[in-house]
Amino acid sequence: MAEISNKLTPNVSLQGEQAYEAAIDLIIENAQHELLIFDQDLSLGAYSTTKRYEALRTFLAKNRLNRLVIVLHDPQYLLVRCPRLMGLLKIYNHAISVHVTDEQLKSIREVFVIADQSHYVQRFHVDEARFIYALNNPIQVKPLNMKFAELLKSSSESVSATTSGL
Repeated sequence: MAEISNKLTPNVSLQGEQAYEAAIDLIIENAQHELLIFDQDLSLGAYSTTKRYEALRTFLAKNRLNRLVIVLHDPQYLLVRCPRLMGLLKIYNHAISVHVTDEQLKSIREVFVIADQSHYVQRFHVDEARFIYALNNPIQVKPLNMKFAELLKSSSESVSATTSGL
């Protein structure tokens, strides 16, 4: 995967699942305070892997004030296939929130990860592994930050570390 990350070019359209996962790795590695994830269900992007778990755990462990906010259309994959992330939610329940979009937003098919309002990876459509990413580009990230804020506003926090929180 390190070879793939060396071949990633920021600010151009890229393609491929492994390259997409490597771009997410870069965004998480560069995050210092805040990670915002909007995804259909976390089934793409290697969220169920040990590597992604370790990257997110490292980010959260850097500082007690670090935050991870996830907005999903469907939380089922997270609940069933991502036990490590659910474990993080239990350990870092003060720092992680998981929200589910309202029904009217389910037609949004892009996915993205934003770090510190400066770095991002945006997959144009969930069914195609075509994406763009950038580091240290707050101007380019601004529309995605605004979109994330709208998605969050129209979502409800509905996933917790315990099944009683569902």
